[in-house]
Amino acid sequence: MKNQTETEKAIESGPLERLFNGTAPAKILDFLTVFRDYDYSKMDIAKNSGVSFRHALREIEKLEQLNLIKQTRTVGHAQMYKLNIDNPATTHLSKFALQLASTEVDHELAKQQKEQHYKEKAKEKPILT
Repeated sequence: MKNQTETEKAIESGPLERLFNGTAPAKILDFLTVFRDYDYSKMDIAKNSGVSFRHALREIEKLEQLNLIKQTRTVGHAQMYKLNIDNPATTHLSKFALQLASTEVDHELAKQQKEQHYKEKAKEKPILT
């Protein structure tokens, strides 16, 4: 059974999350990569990426030190963050995530086509008993 945090995620699972076995930084980067046009509070990042708030606090600090995300403003007491699109590493990371997702889709489509082909072949040849 999924816990509440997983069911509230903004995206089911992103390519980085799948590649890095669901680690918190990958989940956060997947979320911020997909929704790069907006900034989010630490609580929103945790909720939408499916990471506990405690893990999000720790990972947001690391990602900020690596200059992959940046603080954009403060709203009340909440600090707002977004993907740092000015960092070339983030640009490469975004392209990598997109290419990885595209490869996964291509693989899944090929698998489905192969399964459909075998189903059609099975219909053509009746099984004799």
